[in-house]
Amino acid sequence: MTTLSYVLSKLLWFVLRPGTFALLLSLLGLAAMWRGRRWGRWPLLAGLGFFVMVLATPVGPLMLIPLEERFARPATPPAHVDGVIVLGGAVDQTLTEARGIPALNGAAERMTEAVVLARHYPNARIVFTGGQGSLVHGTQTEADVARLLWSRMGLAEARVTYEDQSRNTHQNAVLSKALVQPAANETWLLVTSASHMPRSVGVFRRAGWNVVPWPVNYRTGRSFAALYDAPFPERIGQFEGALREWVGLAAYWLMDRTDAPFPAP
Repeated sequence: MTTLSYVLSKLLWFVLRPGTFALLLSLLGLAAMWRGRRWGRWPLLAGLGFFVMVLATPVGPLMLIPLEERFARPATPPAHVDGVIVLGGAVDQTLTEARGIPALNGAAERMTEAVVLARHYPNARIVFTGGQGSLVHGTQTEADVARLLWSRMGLAEARVTYEDQSRNTHQNAVLSKALVQPAANETWLLVTSASHMPRSVGVFRRAGWNVVPWPVNYRTGRSFAALYDAPFPERIGQFEGALREWVGLAAYWLMDRTDAPFPAP
């Protein structure tokens, strides 16, 4: 069931992600009108209307803000931390394999924050969880890239546990818990993107692992510039990222993978 749901989620998102779907609608409408079909104006208008909406309004950031602000870092950081969990999703395995050096994407703060925390809490264990996150991939896992990056940044190999089988957030929690076997009284920080934190916390709670949220990689702000200044491709990315998280929350709730429809502190 996990494999089937994973494959379906990837295939459906490839076709139905808003930017791609709007482009396909526009092309369908344009082709229909080219052949003299008047009904083609409706898909054309719908597709172009989506792009105008994303360009002219802050709909993407407004969808992200509730996700990013659901969990904040503790006002006072814990005095003692037993471990830090870093979720995959910040590395690019394909480019790393092609060029031979660690490649990061827009969520790079997950990887850099782990090194900061490792230095701040010198006795804490570090856990990275991430296997193959795409249907089409090479030989390297996300854990392979993380190991390459952190070793070059001076993070001692003995401190880090790499989980390299997980393919989604649910498996991140379940497989990491089985690998680490944390005690009930231990304090573990969870590092992931702020917009991904609600679903992640809900999944870890359902897995029986109470973690302390440590969000990074914020993509929104409440100033006028923060709402409107992003370039057009990034605005589409904000909308798609937010929609994917909201759909993911609903899907995980229906599959009983999270402890609440919208997990709260």
